[in-house]
Amino acid sequence: ALVGGGELLVPKRKSAARPAMATCAVVRRPGRGRLAVVGLGPGARDLLTPRAKAELRRASVLVGLDQYVDQIRDLLRPGTRVLESGLGAEEERARTAVAEARRGQAVAIIGSGDAGVYAMASPALAEASDDIDVIGVPGVTAALAAGAVLGAPLGHDHVSISLSDLHTPWEVIERRVRAAAEADIVVTFYNPRSRGRDWQLPKALAILAEHREPATPVGVVRNASRADESSRLTTLAALDPATVDMMTVVTVGNTATREIAGRMVTPRGYRWQEEAR
Repeated sequence: ALVGGGELLVPKRKSAARPAMATCAVVRRPGRGRLAVVGLGPGARDLLTPRAKAELRRASVLVGLDQYVDQIRDLLRPGTRVLESGLGAEEERARTAVAEARRGQAVAIIGSGDAGVYAMASPALAEASDDIDVIGVPGVTAALAAGAVLGAPLGHDHVSISLSDLHTPWEVIERRVRAAAEADIVVTFYNPRSRGRDWQLPKALAILAEHREPATPVGVVRNASRADESSRLTTLAALDPATVDMMTVVTVGNTATREIAGRMVTPRGYRWQEEAR
């Protein structure tokens, strides 16, 4: 029987003395559950943080996208229960992870890059209540990994915008792109283009072009930090959207961004830039 959230092992008993001086019962309660939301970084093993490795080793249950689980399966301790699923099951994974934590398990739910950036932290924390402990483990995002490859494109104010309209209406995305364009903020586009979604990136670039020169530097990085990484530095006018896919991030500079020695550099501040001239 369940009593107060625990399993009743020994029913209530009274002492043999008359009158009864004591009563007791034995209830086994599960330990407080723990949910670690772990960012795996952009893909390279040496960009997986020590804290993330420690949480993966600690977990008794791992929940994640199958291709991400494959990346770190060797880091799990023997006996870890792995609950993996395919693309498009984010909410289901979130519910599963929280349910396991509520049973008293030490659960790790994983996402690429930083799990709080277009990944599993949001759906998981939307399901979690205060009956479990939640620990966030940051990771290196795709924008940061790509930025390191390109040079220093994020040296001043910058923003990340996903061009996927699967969950966000295009009208909302366009309003955000236009705001970034008008504010002269460096923009990194996530999910820029797929086979079934090929017009959003050209539209977004056209909006930026209303406020930036054709020669504005644009960095394109595919599979940042992985064995098949590729990158190139081009311009707002010369970028061919057909060369971009879902494994790519596109970083568009602001009006101060320059190509210096083959690298993309955004000065730390406009005042500093003017003084350096």
